[in-house]
Amino acid sequence: MKKKAIITSGIIISMCILLAAVLFIQQQNNQVAAEKDHPTKEHPTRLQPIMTRTLTEKLTVGGIGDILIHDRVYQDAFNGTHYNFNPIFENVKSILEAPDVLTANQESMLGGIDIGVSSYPMFNSPHEVADALVNTGVDIVSLANNHTLDKGERGILSATDYLNSIGLPHVGSFLNEEDRQKLRILTKNGIKLAFLSYTYGTNGIPVPDGKDFLVNLISRDIMSEEIARAKKEADVVIMSIHWGNEYQRIPTNEQKDLANFLANEGVDIIFGSHPHVLQPMEWIVRADGRKSFVIYSLGNFISGQVRDYKDIGGMATVEITKHVTETGKRIELSNPTFYPTFVSSQSNKNYRVVPLEKAGSFGLQNAEAKYQEIQDHMTQWLR
Repeated sequence: MKKKAIITSGIIISMCILLAAVLFIQQQNNQVAAEKDHPTKEHPTRLQPIMTRTLTEKLTVGGIGDILIHDRVYQDAFNGTHYNFNPIFENVKSILEAPDVLTANQESMLGGIDIGVSSYPMFNSPHEVADALVNTGVDIVSLANNHTLDKGERGILSATDYLNSIGLPHVGSFLNEEDRQKLRILTKNGIKLAFLSYTYGTNGIPVPDGKDFLVNLISRDIMSEEIARAKKEADVVIMSIHWGNEYQRIPTNEQKDLANFLANEGVDIIFGSHPHVLQPMEWIVRADGRKSFVIYSLGNFISGQVRDYKDIGGMATVEITKHVTETGKRIELSNPTFYPTFVSSQSNKNYRVVPLEKAGSFGLQNAEAKYQEIQDHMTQWLR
């Protein structure tokens, strides 16, 4: 009897262990099922999505219009021994230093005094203009415009040598074909910006045979190829382009058509020049669903031209945000802004670029009303 009792007890114990195991397994299965429906940070499941880390970088890029140095401007900057253009920009220096990256259209070639400074119709400016641009916050200049060949290859070589010596990047006019193939890419805040530059022509001055590198002329095939290369190496593609009709405040159909072409080829930001007056800003919605920003003309930033809006320019800016995840990157453009400026002078002397809204103290009548008019004009297609 004692032996039978021992055997019975063993069977009971085994059954208890087996039942406990079954209950444990069932409890675990129930817990897993619950976590699938309601995953928690402490109990993640295979079905819970893995959160990817997003890196966000931001910068603001800006553009100013024509740096067109007429004789009355460079004569005013000459103190008897040397040229000093810094005072011209001192009233807007804080504005120009605000963007992370700033580009300008250097309209008159910076050939320097050794080949003779000159004014309209064949411009050549002192090297010191470039010093003032660097001092004021300009990071890169566009050299492709209708005055690029005013002093021929000699003027381009002199300008290029000086710009290289002071470390001011430039685009649109090159030393040779190898130089032309080198993309101008500036990196700021982790964002790579590729700068391109083209012009409609050179005032009838022929490009020397075999030296197309001296100036980038508008060609859709050539631009398309360079844009494609730039997209592979940079996050954002920026085009400075010389186009349109002089003194016309609304872009032509040809400008709009070319802008749409450039945007759909992959250009993100278009800074236009040549009309010498301001033309509005606009978003272009691309076929890929993204949008590009264009300002059709930045007008004159500094020149000797007056009246009829030729002495009003400004700085356009747009914010760039780069989102990077494990699956790729996304570029976002936002918050386009325009800061109008006015070129003040007294009897062809004391040239100063000043904020338009404050130009009343520099002799401009109805400055505040003019400021509002320009803002309305520039943003009319953004509203």
